[in-house]
Amino acid sequence: MIETARLLLRPWRDADRPAFAAINGDPRVGDWLGGAIDRAASDALMDRLQAQIAADGFGFWAAERREDGRLVGMIGLRRQAAAPPAPCLELGWRLSPEAQGGGLATEGAKAALAWGFAHHDVAEILAWTAQTNVRSQAVMRRIGMAPDPSRDFDHPTLAGDHPLRRHVVFAARRP
Repeated sequence: MIETARLLLRPWRDADRPAFAAINGDPRVGDWLGGAIDRAASDALMDRLQAQIAADGFGFWAAERREDGRLVGMIGLRRQAAAPPAPCLELGWRLSPEAQGGGLATEGAKAALAWGFAHHDVAEILAWTAQTNVRSQAVMRRIGMAPDPSRDFDHPTLAGDHPLRRHVVFAARRP
């Protein structure tokens, strides 16, 4: 578990399923991920996240707000083997709309990034988002990541004319 001033990044619990499904089913979240997903797809995603944490000892953890114990999304690191910048450690986050805009993504991502460098002998950790997702890019900049345009890519699961297809890559180098 990783603790910050306002968050706990922790393994998933079955009790998280309804809140996680609500986050994943919200079109404001799905707009940046190629579309909202239903409860069955959200549960399958949580199963994959849990399996990755069990296998690797880390992953995209449940992000719980400390003041009220509410699940507000996921934040963490995972081994990435499929996306074009792979293989690498990927830093990522997904928060409910109600939890956005208050610095929680920055706080959690910064803690996960520090954890990654403390626990893994890697020269860099990468993050990426749609070219138009300037809010996520701002989080990346705030935590010290820099654009790495040589690694930008077209997302392989999105159609050629999809507005989110072009992705930008940011890198954090070991301090």
